[in-house]
Formats: sequence, C-alpha cells, structure tokens
Amino acid sequence: MKRKKPVLAVPLGDAAGIGPEIVAKTAAAGFLEKHARPVIVGDERVLRLGMTIAGKIFPFRSADSLEEAAAGEGLALWNTGSLDAATLELGTVSPVNGKEEGDNLAACIDGCRRGLLDGISFAPLNKAALKLGGYGFPSEHEMFAHLYGITEGFGEMNVLEGLWNIRVTSHIPLKDVARNITVESVLDTVRLGYKTLRRAGCEAPRMAMAALNPHGGESGTCGREEIDVLLPAIGAAEKEGISVEGPFPSDTLFIRAFEGKYDGVVTMYHDQGQIAIKLRGFHHCVTVSAGLPHPITTPAHGTAYDIAGKGICTTSAFEDAYALAARMALGDITER
Repeated sequence: MKRKKPVLAVPLGDAAGIGPEIVAKTAAAGFLEKHARPVIVGDERVLRLGMTIAGKIFPFRSADSLEEAAAGEGLALWNTGSLDAATLELGTVSPVNGKEEGDNLAACIDGCRRGLLDGISFAPLNKAALKLGGYGFPSEHEMFAHLYGITEGFGEMNVLEGLWNIRVTSHIPLKDVARNITVESVLDTVRLGYKTLRRAGCEAPRMAMAALNPHGGESGTCGREEIDVLLPAIGAAEKEGISVEGPFPSDTLFIRAFEGKYDGVVTMYHDQGQIAIKLRGFHHCVTVSAGLPHPITTPAHGTAYDIAGKGICTTSAFEDAYALAARMALGDITER
C-alpha cells in the first residue's frame, strides 16, 4: 500500500548549535506533520532542551527504536539516548557531539535502506565536529554516498526560490579547481543536475552553465577552459537531450537565472554559486544531497554557534528543506 505521506527522519543535528531549537519551533507550529509523517531523531534530553530554549511545548510520542517510531502515527521521537544535555556546552565544536550527529545520520540512512523511512531532513551539522567525531569525510555528502555504497554520480545542490545550483568542484582548495574541470567532470555534473531537477518535478529542466574564467575567458585571452572543456561538455549534453546554455560569465549569469530564465545553474567551484544564492536569500537556501536513493536535505546555513541557546533562530530555511524533502519523497513513493 502506498503511503499518503512520506515518513521523514528529522535528526536534531549538532546539539551545540541551533538545530534542537529549530526542530522544536517547527514541530510546535505543526509544520512537520503538515507535510509528512515526521520522526525526530536524537536524545530526548536534547530535544527538551531545545524546547526550553525556544519556549515551545508540544506533545510527541517517544519510542526506543526507529521501527517503533516510524510505525505509528503522529509526531514521534526516536529517543536514541545518545547525548546527555546536561553535559552540553552550547556554541562549541565537540567530538562527542560530532560522533552523536554522525551516528544518528548513519542510522537514518540505514532506516531508509530498510524501507522504514522515505527521506531525511536534518537540522544543521558541523563538519569539523563530524570529523573530530570519527567521520573523516570532506563533507556529509561523501559520508552519505559511502553509507549507500555509491562511488560516483552524487553531489551537493543548493536551492533557492525554485532555482537549483550544482557545482563541478566543491570542498577543495581554489588552486586545485582548474585541473579538476574536465569534459567528463562537467558532463557528469550536468547529468546529475538534470536528473535531480526531474526528480523534484521539473519535467524539462532549463540549465545554464557558468564560465570558469573572467568574462567567459574573453575568447581565450583570460583562459581556454571555456573553449577546450565547457563548450564540448555542453555539446555532449545536448546530444543526450539535456538543454544547457552557456558558458556565461558568472558575474551576470545569476541575474538572468533569478529572473526565471533557467531552472538550474552549473557552476565550476563552491563560492561561484554560493555567494550569489546566499546574498539573494540566505534565510531560505536549502542544501540537497543529490544522486542518492532517498532525498536528503538540510538548511544551507550552519549551526550558528554564536546565537545557540538564545532562542532567536529563524526556521525558514529548515522549513523549505523539509517541505522539499517531503515533495521529493512523495514523488518517489508515487513512482513505485
């Protein structure tokens, strides 16, 4: 029997950050249950601390296992018993917290693989804490792919106001970017972006590609990557039926993109797209782990250690992330 609503895991993220507060606020507002059947994942003591900080009280069903939490109705918490809130030092990077958030995410992916969950929308994590906690990956996206046994065809995408951004290189030094821009890597990125847009409900994605060099290379005088790499990659993509325009100078591309001319933008390195998107709408930007069997989303902002415990965090980016995960998961369920 097909589910009317997807079952989404909601890990509390880094307990020293604003994650527990965000989850408490959205749960108390009824937002989580509106879009899916939520299973909050984390220690009950941490959730209750988040409720206290946020000044929000709401009923939930506590369960000792993911199976029990996912099987019932209403707002559920899988009480992992994994972290004593009394020992927390808010606003600090901690290997204990990093291991706890990593363990919880790994358990949620296992739950997805076993059919208990349809997707994950997690509160902000801290990459440094995650690494200190024993999860030595460049980012959570490589961690997720590893847990799924996936070695290629995955990556990070960011979404704002219906515009998706995917990048060819991500968490590497800027000095290494150019040598990692190849026809194959660009084409693989285009394919992943196109596939993810289709999965999110965009039937015929319109994509644009940013140039690597200033002024689009200026006919080779500012660099030849546009001529030798990007144009051949675009040609190959178009032969596969993928609509890609460009390469366009990145200092003007996002002006057209935010006017609605494109559904997705392919950028060459991390900040090339991130700066444009976060300037446009930091409090609504969503990060998607693309190319995985199940939708996994999170707010694009971080753990905000500087305001953790003050109860002033906003929830808009998490709400957008959660609603997107629910929409993608529902689409997956419908297609089964």
